[in-house]
Amino acid sequence: MPNTLAHWPDLAAIEAAADLLKGQIIRTPCLAAPRLSALTGADCVVKFENMQVTGSFKERGAYVKMSRLDGEARKKGVIAMSAGNHAQAVAYHAQRLGIPATIVMPEATPQVKVENTARFGAEVILKGETLAESQAEVERLIARRGLVLVHPYDDPDVVAGQGTIGLEMLADFPDLDCILVPMGGGGLISGVALAAKALRPGIEIVGVEVASYPSFHNAMTGSSLSIGGPTLAEGIAVKHVGKLTLEIARSLVSGPILVPESAVERAVDAFANHQRSMAEGAGAAGLAALLHEPQRFRARKVGLILCGGNIDARILASIMVRELERKQRIISFRLTSDDRPGFLGRVATKLGELGANILEVTHRRTFLSVPARGVSLDVTVETRGEPHAAEIFDALAAEGLNPQRIDPNGVVMPWAPKPAEPQRGSRLTQKIDPTQA
Repeated sequence: MPNTLAHWPDLAAIEAAADLLKGQIIRTPCLAAPRLSALTGADCVVKFENMQVTGSFKERGAYVKMSRLDGEARKKGVIAMSAGNHAQAVAYHAQRLGIPATIVMPEATPQVKVENTARFGAEVILKGETLAESQAEVERLIARRGLVLVHPYDDPDVVAGQGTIGLEMLADFPDLDCILVPMGGGGLISGVALAAKALRPGIEIVGVEVASYPSFHNAMTGSSLSIGGPTLAEGIAVKHVGKLTLEIARSLVSGPILVPESAVERAVDAFANHQRSMAEGAGAAGLAALLHEPQRFRARKVGLILCGGNIDARILASIMVRELERKQRIISFRLTSDDRPGFLGRVATKLGELGANILEVTHRRTFLSVPARGVSLDVTVETRGEPHAAEIFDALAAEGLNPQRIDPNGVVMPWAPKPAEPQRGSRLTQKIDPTQA
């Protein structure tokens, strides 16, 4: 599809960017994902951009932009505003190219991100409470020092660099029906759309935003959904999209699909468990859309871009435990009984007979809801899934222990089996190549 504006990067510009990137970044693998196919009903392939040195796709656009600077610009140096992946990408490749780099980050940026950026030799300046306030500092330093801005998305060179992902995906899988792409400021999806549509005009490029940051959705549809709030997908939590990227998205992109936080969590967990690969929230957004709207993509050949893997280990652990709770692989419940010797041993023995692994026990006598001569026991156990959890609760009820479920929010309620979800998937869900599973 020809571009309608002269300043859009065309296929030749993206191919030129690919030539610049040869030997400078990792040519990341794009692989079939049969276990994700079984989970979603689509025929999935995954582009693993989390394998770049700094853990994200941002290296592509940053390198292309800086490699094209003239000698005077290189001497003065570059500047970028970022609290995450773009900061590290600019710092890393500026160091490799011998260009002084200044990175402005919000004051609340986690120290680990500050350190990861500084270790590549960049000058890190913490300024402002938000990225908008950091941007004001960037503009001041550009005016004062003559630095060159390496914009995270709204720059033709950056867009062309990100577009090389589309070239590589279609080189490996030329029969893709669609590619699901996370949307923040729009640099990634703009580049991928320009490359993929030029090579395969009938391919669908579908954007994905987290529901709390529907910036492209608002701009493309004229809606006024509220924007802001905490999100696991902070890498695409952008309030203002790019001018260039919005033009491209309006012409070439479907959607975007808005995904809830729960879908993002499921996607991060699925990448960890099914692909043994770390994905940050933004990096998992494409898979989140596939999990959120499986019917739309059933039996289609879908490309997913795992565009970033920089997730805090504690957050990843928390997500995985929360998913176990959602699947009732970990359940908590409260038992009440008369306070008699041997009660705790009786419960432990029964749970052992049922094959439940006890993770935590809290023994209480002071709840006012428990009779004065009674006892309350909160127990967390590991199960084999929902049917096993139901078996455990039924057996405890038969023992007269009055089990009550403690849900993941800490609310105590009567036990009720969770309705079984309808079977997902097509023939793809039934056949998995054991050599790839």
